[in-house]
Amino acid sequence: MDSTGVPHILEHTVLCGSQKYPCRDPFFKMLNRSLSTFMNAFTASDYTLYPFSTQNPKDFQNLLSVYLDAAFFPCLRQLDFWQEGWRLEHENPYDPQTPLVFKGVVFNEMKGAFTDNERVFSQHLQNKLLPDHTYAVISGGDPLNIPDLTWEQLKQFHASHYHPSNARFFTYGNFPLEQHLKQIHEEALIKFQKIEPNTAIPKQQLWDKPREHHVTCGSDSFASDPTKQTTVSVSFLLSDITDTFENFTLNLLSSLLVDGPNSPFYKALIEANIGTDFSPDVGFNGYTKEAYFSVGLQGIAERDIETVKQIIARTIDHVIEKGFEEDKIEALLHKIEIQLKHQSTSFGLSLTSYIASCWNHDGEPLELLKVAEKVSQFRQCLKENPAFLQEKVKRYFKDNPHRLTLSMSPDEAYYDKQAKTEAEKLKQKVNALSEEQKKQIYEKGLELIALQSKPQDTSCLPALKVSDIEPMIPLTKLETAFAADEVPVQYCAQPTNGVVYFRAVSSLNTLPEELKPYVPLFCNVITKMGCGALDYREQAQQIELKTGGMSVSPHIIPDDSHLDVYEQGVLFSSLCLDRNLPDMMHLWSEIFNNPRFEEEEHFKVLVKMIAQELSNGIPDSGHLYASVRASKTLTPAGELQEMFTGMDQVKLMKRIAEMSDVKPILRKLPRIKKYLLNSDNMRCSVNATPQQMAQASKEVEKFIKGITRSKKERRPVRPHVIEKYLEPKATGNETLNCSQIPRKLITEPTFQPCQMKTHFILSFPVNYIGECIRTVPYTAQDYASLRILARLMTAKFLHREIREKGGAYGGGAKLSHSGVLTFYSYRDPNSLATLTTFEKAADWVKSGDFTQQDIDEAKLAVFAAVDAPTAPSDKGMDHFLFGISDEMKQTHREQLFAVSRENLMDVANKYLAAGKSTRGLAILGPENADIAKDPSWVKR
Repeated sequence: MDSTGVPHILEHTVLCGSQKYPCRDPFFKMLNRSLSTFMNAFTASDYTLYPFSTQNPKDFQNLLSVYLDAAFFPCLRQLDFWQEGWRLEHENPYDPQTPLVFKGVVFNEMKGAFTDNERVFSQHLQNKLLPDHTYAVISGGDPLNIPDLTWEQLKQFHASHYHPSNARFFTYGNFPLEQHLKQIHEEALIKFQKIEPNTAIPKQQLWDKPREHHVTCGSDSFASDPTKQTTVSVSFLLSDITDTFENFTLNLLSSLLVDGPNSPFYKALIEANIGTDFSPDVGFNGYTKEAYFSVGLQGIAERDIETVKQIIARTIDHVIEKGFEEDKIEALLHKIEIQLKHQSTSFGLSLTSYIASCWNHDGEPLELLKVAEKVSQFRQCLKENPAFLQEKVKRYFKDNPHRLTLSMSPDEAYYDKQAKTEAEKLKQKVNALSEEQKKQIYEKGLELIALQSKPQDTSCLPALKVSDIEPMIPLTKLETAFAADEVPVQYCAQPTNGVVYFRAVSSLNTLPEELKPYVPLFCNVITKMGCGALDYREQAQQIELKTGGMSVSPHIIPDDSHLDVYEQGVLFSSLCLDRNLPDMMHLWSEIFNNPRFEEEEHFKVLVKMIAQELSNGIPDSGHLYASVRASKTLTPAGELQEMFTGMDQVKLMKRIAEMSDVKPILRKLPRIKKYLLNSDNMRCSVNATPQQMAQASKEVEKFIKGITRSKKERRPVRPHVIEKYLEPKATGNETLNCSQIPRKLITEPTFQPCQMKTHFILSFPVNYIGECIRTVPYTAQDYASLRILARLMTAKFLHREIREKGGAYGGGAKLSHSGVLTFYSYRDPNSLATLTTFEKAADWVKSGDFTQQDIDEAKLAVFAAVDAPTAPSDKGMDHFLFGISDEMKQTHREQLFAVSRENLMDVANKYLAAGKSTRGLAILGPENADIAKDPSWVKR
C-alpha cells in the first residue's frame, strides 16, 4: 500500500538464504549448481512470481526445494535487507570520515528503471487510472521512498503475504505431476494452518467524469526534434479480467484498433505526422484486476496535445460508424492460429505469465487456455450480430466516463531535481543520527563487507555433478540440395506442427562502402514499403493473412577459426502455416523483384518510429551498447557491429529523422536493393515436417528461379574474400548429406586491433559499462577455457564485488562467439571503481583462490547454456547461420569437459594480464570529473 518497494525488496531478500539452506544467496549459488534453462523472480503490480525451468528431473526437485524453502521459510537477516534493499554506507566503507550515501541493489535497479521515460509514463498511467488501492503506488519501489522501509515492515509483509493460503503453484512439462504435488505438500503445505489472507483487491470506483493529469520526465538527448518530446495518451478502464471471454474480445478489439498500418489509430495518429510513435502501453493491458486500453502519441509538440485528443475522439466515432473489414478480422484470427501452432522453448513460461494475473484474482485459469473455443465463440457472436465489435467500442470508449488523459513533457532539470531531493532525504536521515548511530552504521558496514567477502559454505545446497551432463550431443539430420542448380538450400525435417520456417542469407560483399551504414534501415523498411502491385497497406494485410511475420536483419558472423575473418550479409526470415507456403514465397519474390520506394511520407513515418525505438531502448540495453562500442576496434567484424547495432546507428537514425528532406536517403534504397536482393551469393534453409518437404522444395526452387541474377559479375568491394565449405560429416556408418554449403568470407590480413576508451555522456543517474578483450576464435583450444573462466569470475568474484558490494543491478563477464571477452555492469552507481574491479578479477584468478568445486559449478552453468533447448524451428540453424557443425560442437563440448585448473590459470595469464591483449572500454552514463580530466578517453 506504499511505494517503499516492500514486495520487490522481499523478492530479493527471501532469495538470500532460508532455514534448510542457510548459506547466503542460494538463488545465485544455484545458477551454478544446476542445469536450469531459466531461473528468476519478478514483482508485478499485485503479485511476485518465482519461475524456473530445467530438463533434468533431479534438478527440478532440487530447484523446487530451494524455491519453496526460500518463499516460506526465509532467514530474512537484517544484513541481507541492507544489501538488497537500501542502506546508509560511508562513501569509502573503510573510512568513517567520508560522507554517507544510499546503497542497495533494488535502490539502484529502480533508479535505472526510471531513466526510461516510457517506464515513467506507464507507471504514472497505472497509478492515476486506478487510484483507489494498490495500483496507485509503485510495487517495485520509488527510489525516493525506498529508504523509508524498515526491516520490521519487511518481516511483517512476509508474514501476512508469503503463506500457502495466499500462494498459487503452476507446473508445466512432462515430468510426473504426482511427484510435484507430493513435494509441495511435504515441504510446504503440511507445515501451515489455513488462514484468510485478506489480500483481495477491491473493484476500482468508477468515475462519473473523465480526468486529466500532467507529469514530467528527463529530456531525451537522442530526440530527433528537441522541441517535440511530449507524450500524451487517452486511457479507458475496461472489464474485470476474470471475465475471460469479454477480455478475449477486448484484446482482439484493441489489436484491430492499433496494430499495423491498416488499423484506424495508425492511420489517424501515426500518419498525421505530428509524433514519432504510439505512446507507451498502447493497446490492451490485462495485468491489473481491471483491464484498460490506452492510445496516444509520443514525440509531439506540447501544443499538439489537444489535436491528439480530438483525433482519438474522431477515430472512435469513425469506428462505431464503419466497423472493421472482414479480412482484417480474419488476419487477426489467423495470427492467433499461428501463435498456437508455433512452438517456442519458453512455451510453459509464457503460459505462466499469461494466466498469472487472472488466476491471482481468483479467475479460472483453465478457461484462459481454451483459446480455440474462444475463437469459435467470437466468430459466433459476429455472425449473430455484425455490429458486435462496434457496440463494444461504443460502450467501453465512447460512453465510458472512466477515462484518463495523461501527458508528459521533459524538464531539463529533472535529474538534477531528483538528485537534490535524494540529497535532502539523505541529509534528513543523517541529521537524525546520533554519533553513536553513525558509528553503528560504520561498524555494520564493515560487518556487511566481512560477510560479503567471507567464503561461503554451500554444502547445504543440492547440486548436480559434472557427471550428470550428457557426454554427447544429439545429432540433427540435415540435407542439402541446390535450387536452380546454384543456390544451396538446407532442409531440416522437424515436428513443426504444420508450420514452415524459411530463411535466406544474402551477401553484402559487393555493396559499396558508402551504402553500408544504411543497411539496417534498408532491412527495417524493405517489408513495409509495398511490393509489386501492393501498396504498403495491402502488403501489410497480405503478410498478416498469409504469414506469421516476415523480417530482415543484418547478419555479421565472425569466423569460427580466425578472428580477422567474418561473413557479412542480410538474413531474411519468415514462417507460415503449410497451406500458405505458395503465398508466402510469392510475397518474398515480389519483395526481391519489385520492392516499392516511392512512398516518401510513409518512409518518413517509419524512420521516425525506428529512431524513437532506438532511443527508448538505451536504458534497458545500455550495457550492450557499451560492450559493442568497446569491441569496435578489436576485430574487423566489431567495426561493422558498431555501425549496424551500436551507438553509431542510434546517432545516424537520429540524424536521418531530423532531416526535412529524406529524398537523398530514400534514393539509396534502390541502390542497396540492386546488390542485395538477387540470387548471387545466397543460401536458403527450410524447417518443416517431413511431409511438407517435397512441396517446400518446389516452392523454394520456384522462388530462386523467379528472382534476378546480376547481369554482370560484381566484384567484392574488399579484395580479400575466401570461400569456406562445410565438410560432410560421418556419424557411425552413415554420412549425413549436409554437404558443401559455401560461405564467402571477408578476410582482413592487415587489420591491427587498437585500444579505445569512450565515454557517452548521458543524463542518466547510473552507469552502463563494457570492457572488451580480444582473445581467440571458437575452435581454438583456449576458447573453452576462457568460456569457463568468464563464468567462474562472474559467479565467484564479479557478482560479489559489483552487485553485493557495489550496489549495481548486475555485472559479470562473458565470452562471445566472436572471441571477445566482455566484462560488463548494468545500472551501476560506480564507474571507474568498477573498471578497477574488472582488473582485480584477473588478479583473483591468477591468485588461484578457487576450488575444484568452483570449477565444476562454472562448468554446470556453461553447459546449462550450451544445452539450452532448441525449438524445432531453430534446429540446424548453428550450421546454416554460423557454419558450426554438430561435429564442431561435440569437439567444443569435449574441450569444455577437459578444462582444468591449470588451463584457467594459463588463459588468465595469457589474455587478462595487463599489456597481454588489446582491450577497449566504454561507459554510458553521467558526467564524470575523473574521466573529463583524462585525455585518453574519447568523450561523446
